[in-house]
Amino acid sequence: MGEGSHVRTEARVAGVGRGVRPAGRRPAEPAIAVAVAVAGAGVPGAGVPGQGDGRAPATGPAAGPLRGPGRRAPGHPAYLHAQRQRAQGRSRPGSPAGPGSPGQAPRRDGLRPAAPPLIPLAVLWAVLATAVLSALLLGDGLGVNLLIVAVPATLAAAFAARAAGRRLRPWTATWAVGGLALLAVPALLDAGWPTFLAVVSAFALGSLALHGSRSWLGVLMGSVGTLDSVVPGIRWGWRGVRERADDSRGRWGTVVRTSAVAVGLLVVFGTLFASADANFADLLGRLTPDVSIVDGPLRTFLFLVGLVGALAAARTAAAPVRWDGLSVKPGKPRGRTEWALPLIVLDLLFAAFIALQLVVLLGGYDKVHEKTGLTHADYARQGFWQLLWATLLTLLVIALALRWAPRGGSRDRTLVRAVLGTLCVLTLVVVASALRRMDLYVDEYGLTRLRISVAAMELWLGVVLVLILAAGVFGARFLPRAIAVSAAAAVLAFGLISPDAVVAQQNVQRFQDDRTSIDIDYLKDLSADAVPALDKLPEPQRSCALRVIQGELRGSGSPWYATSWSEARAEEILRKRPANTDRRTCYGLGTDGVREGVREGERDGYEQDHDDYDPY
Repeated sequence: MGEGSHVRTEARVAGVGRGVRPAGRRPAEPAIAVAVAVAGAGVPGAGVPGQGDGRAPATGPAAGPLRGPGRRAPGHPAYLHAQRQRAQGRSRPGSPAGPGSPGQAPRRDGLRPAAPPLIPLAVLWAVLATAVLSALLLGDGLGVNLLIVAVPATLAAAFAARAAGRRLRPWTATWAVGGLALLAVPALLDAGWPTFLAVVSAFALGSLALHGSRSWLGVLMGSVGTLDSVVPGIRWGWRGVRERADDSRGRWGTVVRTSAVAVGLLVVFGTLFASADANFADLLGRLTPDVSIVDGPLRTFLFLVGLVGALAAARTAAAPVRWDGLSVKPGKPRGRTEWALPLIVLDLLFAAFIALQLVVLLGGYDKVHEKTGLTHADYARQGFWQLLWATLLTLLVIALALRWAPRGGSRDRTLVRAVLGTLCVLTLVVVASALRRMDLYVDEYGLTRLRISVAAMELWLGVVLVLILAAGVFGARFLPRAIAVSAAAAVLAFGLISPDAVVAQQNVQRFQDDRTSIDIDYLKDLSADAVPALDKLPEPQRSCALRVIQGELRGSGSPWYATSWSEARAEEILRKRPANTDRRTCYGLGTDGVREGVREGERDGYEQDHDDYDPY
């Protein structure tokens, strides 16, 4: 390292924190403050005492003492010194442009963190690995490759957080483990819709792990807050690469030469071994990504996505925006009568409706037909969607009622808990009634993707109501994070049960028990997850249900890292027992199944015209 690099390093240390005077204007205290600011730069939770996932330790190896005369004073938290440093920079006349300076709008110290330290070398290597793996693996589909790409991205964030002095907290570990678990869904399932929900939820949990939010707004904004670090992350990474390149120009030639020799040896000897043994050539072909010139634009785009995404995650881990600093002004408290009377009337309405629903919940279909004259399906279809909307609107009413609830003392708290607790209990009965209606509908017409999805959503809304009731008893401190955990757990459970497999199993079971017609035209459009259940059908129904899936699997040609476990299992089943029925037989069988099994053209609650059906 040359003399110029030492000068630049000293200038960076002396200039940490905007508006800091050069060392020497004051004897000792400014130097200590500068050193402490360097040690605590980018530490999440700076300036916010007590924030869950952001406070840097006052002492210990995580913060790392500085060398030289600017060593951090023991016993003083780093975030307090960084806050004092920023305050001095704002109040000092003639200081450079920075927070609070005339040329720039002031920042809110409770929200924006201090600039992070120089990006560590380990983070740069992890980011590069993420980008390369993204370009090589993600262009062929989704499978275990998402988990493979997520590993170096997670390491980049972990290295950046450690360099910034962050410590692993229980909630941070919960979000991180949950996000990685959700990425196992595309590795296991073939269906695209549970995979989409799992990937989106994994991104939200990963963002929460980086931010460590706990309030309502913090959890909401923290789930997408990593997007705020995209541009700062690029600048942070470029600055780190540029400064390290200036300091170690002689090393780059060695790295390039070593890499070129290693790649050359792999290509030469790999080619020789592949031409010498067909089995080795086949194994090498399966393990090696198939990259062609035609895929160049796509691979380049995926490389940039992986690079920018990993940099944004690492930048967030080093200096997260403290979204908990956002606050909403509480509503004006209302008087007891003004607040409680509308809610009591709503409770009475719910109670009257539920009294009639008990006939359905306890009496069964005979009572339904006797009271209403409606069939199972007509009664269920008549009210399920209305009850689902009633549940959603009840949650909105509870949120608004809490905003304007009276807050005078213990009597007001008792009144709020009694009124809203009663409303939550009554709404739980509404949830049970909606699920009962869906059960009647499924018994009549069978299970579909839409029906299992809305039933799962209604069930999760019931869990949310239970959490609200628990918060009324034990306190609402953990309620935002508990609801976020319940949503992620619901998405994970929904994916792991394999909805397409459940739909196929339920319809096959109905066909085997009652020998009623089965809607082959619907079942053939399911994913490979449904193959084990559809394989139990007798011929020709079995081959007709599996014919389309078999064609898609044979034409996919997906490599191992883009093939789910369900696809591999389905390929094995169809290899042993292929689907061989001709198209004309399946066309007649599918049309008859639709007319007899799904009455009046109903599928997923929508009317369809079968005269437009084109078998070819």
